[in-house]
Amino acid sequence: MLPDDLARVVEAERRRRDISTAELVRLALRSYLGLTGNRPRRVPFAALGRSGRTDTSEKVEEILEREWGRRRDD
Repeated sequence: MLPDDLARVVEAERRRRDISTAELVRLALRSYLGLTGNRPRRVPFAALGRSGRTDTSEKVEEILEREWGRRRDD
């Protein structure tokens, strides 16, 4: 249930656009979540673990040994 003031604004905008309330809510959510236009969606955590190195997967055993003090197969 919406507060009265918000319900009035939604109803006025729905009538102005001549669309259903559900369609107005979908449009509003898409806009709020950044899903409008042709731009790719921004994923804020995508580079969270980025180390700045390109050979991490090749040196994983060496890195683990240095960080944890022993080889994984010991």
